[in-house]
Amino acid sequence: MTRRRDALFELADAVLCADGPVRSLVELSLVGEHRRGHGGLYDALSHGRLDADRLRRALASVPLPRAADGRLVLAVDITCWLRPDAHTSPERILCHTYGRGKDQHIPVPGWPYSVVTALEPGRSSWTAPLDAVRLAPGDDAAAVTARQLRDLIQRLISAGQWQAGDPDLLVVADAGYDAPRLAFLLKDLPVQILARMRSDRVLRRACPPRLPGTMGRPPRHGAEFVFGQPDTWGIPDAATVTETRLYGTATARSWDRLHPKLTHRSSWTTETGTLPVIEGTVIRLEVDHLPSGAIPKPVWLWWSGTDATPADVDRLWQAFLRRFDIEHTFRLFKQTLGWTRPKIRTPEAADRWTWLILAAYTQLRLARPLAADLRRPWEKPAPPERLTPARVRRGFRHLRPNATTPASAPKPSHPGPGRPPGRKNSQPAPRHDVHTTHKTGTTKPAAKKTINPRSRRTG
Repeated sequence: MTRRRDALFELADAVLCADGPVRSLVELSLVGEHRRGHGGLYDALSHGRLDADRLRRALASVPLPRAADGRLVLAVDITCWLRPDAHTSPERILCHTYGRGKDQHIPVPGWPYSVVTALEPGRSSWTAPLDAVRLAPGDDAAAVTARQLRDLIQRLISAGQWQAGDPDLLVVADAGYDAPRLAFLLKDLPVQILARMRSDRVLRRACPPRLPGTMGRPPRHGAEFVFGQPDTWGIPDAATVTETRLYGTATARSWDRLHPKLTHRSSWTTETGTLPVIEGTVIRLEVDHLPSGAIPKPVWLWWSGTDATPADVDRLWQAFLRRFDIEHTFRLFKQTLGWTRPKIRTPEAADRWTWLILAAYTQLRLARPLAADLRRPWEKPAPPERLTPARVRRGFRHLRPNATTPASAPKPSHPGPGRPPGRKNSQPAPRHDVHTTHKTGTTKPAAKKTINPRSRRTG
């Protein structure tokens, strides 16, 4: 923190030491650890300065959780800071929201952030946030995510988190990401991509050996592998059956060397020449039941590696289930630490507040072995290694006096006079429109009617 650093540091302390969830910024100025007024708090977020690059390097150098084989497992996802009524805030984008009505996905203006975290093995609500990037209007999510992962992996290698001979890093993503595209953009790094695919995808098998004397141009794609047509699957290359506590019997089958048939559209429009053939392994996961009681549906996964063994199949689908731990981190950011509570106007101030939240969460993770279980009377006791982030935050106020603070004592001052009462604002803030993906004045063309209720996604 290079400007307004004292106020920014005490603001982070107030987030960690507040009693209960953070509901507004002005309430944080009443916390005992925040010794300045609410004016300095807002001024620090609006005009302060935080070196995000140094913080990124610091987050990459702290101890990180690893899988059972010593592998770093990273999860990437986009979460949105919704600002539907912030008409004076620039660079807002329409964000897709889920669960805001029965079968309704309503786009709401806001600031989307791409967050990368390191996952822990086993059942846990802890993750290790490593990076956060706000998507600007016109950004390609796949390109931004690939650039973000590339910079993060290089920082991890520089920090000694990965060395030659270690297993490749595993990046886990949901169906919103183009897994073959990410694998193609990161093919020169020690990383593997594991992502869920929609159930209406169509992939291609590898070309069969070319017979001697065959004339004509050699084919680049083999037979179709249609997710929705079992007669096109054939015999799986590997199959496993595992008994689980939450899902019952989990059956996983894998098919090796499947690739999408790419075309010069979507994110591949900038590629010139012949498009690549990106082979991977497809895994189909089926479970008996879900903890919520809903009817389970098969999950299709695509892994950028090939020649998967049954042990690899088990390791991959279990790593994908750990991806949902990032949702616990997002919920803690928004509901407990108050990430989306402030009514911040500028996206630059939103970035500073976001990095403060990531730094505060990292302090909670580092203080995890030191915190005591200050449970409520109706809560069950938990061992030290099973304390949740909310319980660790509950006892952080007792740990803070044992650490020195770099923030200096505030100097006495008096607030300015402000605008005289009764005088209107002569310099109103400019209003900004929400950025959309299509040009202004044009309408999105209607989809063509087809015989099949669901189109085939071959790219």
